[in-house]
Amino acid sequence: MDVKELLNRYAAGERNFHGIALPKADLQGVHLGGIDFGRADLRGANLAKASMSGANLCKANLQGANLEHANLSEVIFSGADLCEATLTTANLNESDLSGAYLCGADLCDATLHMASLSAANLQRVNLSDAKMSGVRMWKADLRESNLSGADLSDANLSEANLTGANLNATDMSEAFLTGTIMPDGTMHK
Repeated sequence: MDVKELLNRYAAGERNFHGIALPKADLQGVHLGGIDFGRADLRGANLAKASMSGANLCKANLQGANLEHANLSEVIFSGADLCEATLTTANLNESDLSGAYLCGADLCDATLHMASLSAANLQRVNLSDAKMSGVRMWKADLRESNLSGADLSDANLSEANLTGANLNATDMSEAFLTGTIMPDGTMHK
């Protein structure tokens, strides 16, 4: 299937594209709300400015994908591979990224209010200036991540690993830090 066929079938009301292979597809600016891209191969795809609110991206491969300025609110990413993906200024409010692999991804200035990133691999992720109040990051791996200027107020970072993370000017007011490994390697009690 190619992009044109996908868009035609979506326009006709089809939403189930589970397991589709569209590596390097150009889907910039398209509206795909509620689409099922579970286990899809979207490596290197251009989804910049796409609207995919309420989509299923469980276990999808989005390595190196461009999701800059995309609307990904309430999207389910559980187990997805977003290694080296660009999600700058993406809207991920209330999205489920539990267990997702985001190693090296760029989430600078992204909006993740009330999102779930529990047990996600966020090593070396750029979350500078991200809006993440109320985010759930229980047991998340944030080693060497850039969280400078991020809003982590009311966040749950219990048992998260922040070893080597940059927390300059990070708002962690009212954050839950029980068992969290802090940037210097000490455990918060």
